[in-house]
Amino acid sequence: MKYFIFNKPYGVLCQFSNEGRRNTLADYGPFPKDTYPVGRLDADSEGLVLLTNDGLLKHYLLEPKYKHPRTYYVQVERIPSPDALEKLQKGVIIEGRKTLPAIVKLLNAEPVLPLRPVPIRYRKNVPTAWIEMTLFEGKNRQVRKMTASVGYPTLRLVRISIGSISLGKLNPGESRELTKQEINSLLEYCKRKT
Repeated sequence: MKYFIFNKPYGVLCQFSNEGRRNTLADYGPFPKDTYPVGRLDADSEGLVLLTNDGLLKHYLLEPKYKHPRTYYVQVERIPSPDALEKLQKGVIIEGRKTLPAIVKLLNAEPVLPLRPVPIRYRKNVPTAWIEMTLFEGKNRQVRKMTASVGYPTLRLVRISIGSISLGKLNPGESRELTKQEINSLLEYCKRKT
């Protein structure tokens, strides 16, 4: 079995097949032909993508009933109120369904991240803030929909960890194989959830 983490740059599609002129995972790596991403990040999002050919692990990490954590740095427009942060923690209604409770905290300082090739929109009179969000489910564009639902649109989104695996010091576009210790930790976590 093979296990990789990849720091997906902004604008890259989280797939191997090329649909037009956009960069995909096939432009990076090289990854073995039978490895696939475990979950996706939309093209506008950045950060950790786990790739593997371990079908059972993929099942555990994608199956909603196992509720594995995914942590993100989220830059939002304006400074979120305590009430908005509490709503995000308790779950909000998106697409007619309440999200699971999340771990949400306002960061005191901007996290150290590589510059994005396309800067976020800047408005002189509108401040921004960074929050850290840990979700236990993975719906399409969920973080963006959640922050928008409480009135604080997402400007930049970077996934920094999946379960016990973190992005570490990988630069955008870089990948590496997981260590035996990281693989064992991930597999142990999945066994505890079954």
